[in-house]
Amino acid sequence: MHGLSDNQTGETSVFFRHCRNFDNVTDIRRGGLARMIQAMRCPLCGQRKPRRACPALGETICSVCCGTKRLVEISCPPDCPHLTTAREHPAAVVRRQQEQDFGTILPDLRELSQRQYQLFFLLQSVIARHTPDGLGGLTDLDVAEAAASVAATYETTARGVIYDHVADSLPARHLAADIKAFIGGLAEKAGPGLDREATGALRAIEQGARRTGQKSGREYLELVGRLLRQSGMLAAGATTAAETQPRTSGIVTP
Repeated sequence: MHGLSDNQTGETSVFFRHCRNFDNVTDIRRGGLARMIQAMRCPLCGQRKPRRACPALGETICSVCCGTKRLVEISCPPDCPHLTTAREHPAAVVRRQQEQDFGTILPDLRELSQRQYQLFFLLQSVIARHTPDGLGGLTDLDVAEAAASVAATYETTARGVIYDHVADSLPARHLAADIKAFIGGLAEKAGPGLDREATGALRAIEQGARRTGQKSGREYLELVGRLLRQSGMLAAGATTAAETQPRTSGIVTP
């Protein structure tokens, strides 16, 4: 269209495309115009103009919802062009947050071997995907207690004593059961010795959750959740990673 910018041309095309959904002027006078205007808004927030085609939703959404809800409320496919671009060229504020988050957990990772480092993030993905029973959600203290109880059980077993350490809170016990089930399934692929490796990773998780979680009830969980989403691990899932890793490697890669 002569005299219109690219954005104006696109918006005008969207407007006329929605106009074709109405049979005549009478429809518009009877409220069709309001419905048409609403249809030109982002279906998620209902406020901003939709500009990005979302392959996960099959709809066009605004750039703000795309940026803030991807991998959180929207299950983005790995080949989404907006997701790929965001990972390859993150905004400055995102990079600063990434650096801050990683700097926070770095002290917990320094003493870990490569296998333990990989286990650390795989176990974090198990924790992030855990769904507690009841209405309450997990807290950092629950995570610390669950990791500590499983680690203590493995440490006791290594000394030749079979004793199942139990966390204090019920949410922590349920989380500990999920963690043990995951490690047990992984041990079938990785071979013997995984319990010892997992102990170090679990102690690192306990240490980080106790230290970081002093400020709020879920600060550590939120921090690790951001790191997992940025790496794509939370979207892919720990089970998928475990199943696709070659058996000869002995461990899975995040």
